[in-house]
Parts: sequence; C-alpha cells; structure tokens
Amino acid sequence: MMKTYEVTITETLQMTVEVEAATQEQAQELVERKWNDSEYILDAEAFKGVDFSAREKERRRDYER
Repeated sequence: MMKTYEVTITETLQMTVEVEAATQEQAQELVERKWNDSEYILDAEAFKGVDFSAREKERRRDYER
C-alpha cells in the first residue's frame, strides 16, 4: 500500500556585506534595516545549498461521538 509523505525543501541563500559601524550590534542592525528596505537582494547567485527532509504524513483522526 502506498503511503503519503510530506517533503520539506529548504534553500539557503547567503551574502556577506561590509559596513562601517561603532559596534557589531550596530553593524547587524544597519544591514538588517538595509535588507528590509530591499537594498540587499539575495537571488540565485547567493545560493549556498538545499536540504530535503521527508516524513510520513500523519493520518488525521476525527472521532465523532
């Protein structure tokens, strides 16, 4: 008998940028803000890997009383 599986595909995109800031925290906040403003766009060139994870789909048990 065939079973049903859910397969999750996770892609990893990565980009490194250089910024000047007083602290590491400020640097991260600056880059996050610029990323949120679409100043950094991660596309296919930023692809670093993919992971596939499969698990058997659980059967839903609906009991009516």
